[in-house]
Amino acid sequence: MDVLHERCAGVDISKKDAKACVRTPSTKRRGSFTTETTTWGSTRNAALALRDHLLAAEVTLVVIEATSDYWKPFYYLLAEDLDVILVNARQVKNLPGRKTDVSDAAWLAQLGAHGLVRPSFVPDQPLGELRDLTRARTQLTRERGQIVQRLEKLLEDTGIKLAAVASDIMGVSGRAMLEALIDGEREPQTLAEPAKRKFRNKIPELTEALTGRCRDHHAFLVRLAPGPLRTSSRMRSGSWMRGSRRRWPPFEAPSTCSTPSPGSTTRSPR
Repeated sequence: MDVLHERCAGVDISKKDAKACVRTPSTKRRGSFTTETTTWGSTRNAALALRDHLLAAEVTLVVIEATSDYWKPFYYLLAEDLDVILVNARQVKNLPGRKTDVSDAAWLAQLGAHGLVRPSFVPDQPLGELRDLTRARTQLTRERGQIVQRLEKLLEDTGIKLAAVASDIMGVSGRAMLEALIDGEREPQTLAEPAKRKFRNKIPELTEALTGRCRDHHAFLVRLAPGPLRTSSRMRSGSWMRGSRRRWPPFEAPSTCSTPSPGSTTRSPR
């Protein structure tokens, strides 16, 4: 089988360490190769030392297996000075020909030397940051929905029917009423006073809906929710969208020029 990279390295990364196997031409036998496997820590200084080790060995290709998120610090650091590819762990394990006594790092080095691995897509820093924020926003939005459901169930236990009047109990008005409830206010008319904008016209309905039997126990449970909910509300707001566009202007132009597909918005990835 043809050898595409005579000096190739495979790096198998776990939570605690990284095992690197360097595969180079043998000095004793023509056409054969020797391997040297070393173990490195998982800290940045250890990754820097590994980079120097690979550079000293004149490695032309480094193959890293995508395991959890452990690969990220090593990949981005090594890629500054070396040709590094990330490979799918499942694909690598399913390739035939591996001997049982060959370590993961040595197998990666062998596959890379013969060009038998397909690189996975690794986004550059701006796109990677945008993807991280998008995932965080999606997760927080999901968590927000779960917390709102728990809050509504808790309010039902007190007899307070805020959700029957306010479509979003964690809007500006709803949060103000819940904060007053947390602070010990129990008078329905006073609880309805923080209502804003269109809810000012619903003071009688709010007063009726806020009439219940809220104990300190309920108020304490309500107090546990506003922190995560406020964070999620900021992630969902237009200010977050405007801030992300200022931070990543290259990704704004296509969204304003292209015609979105049915069901997509500027908040959803294309």
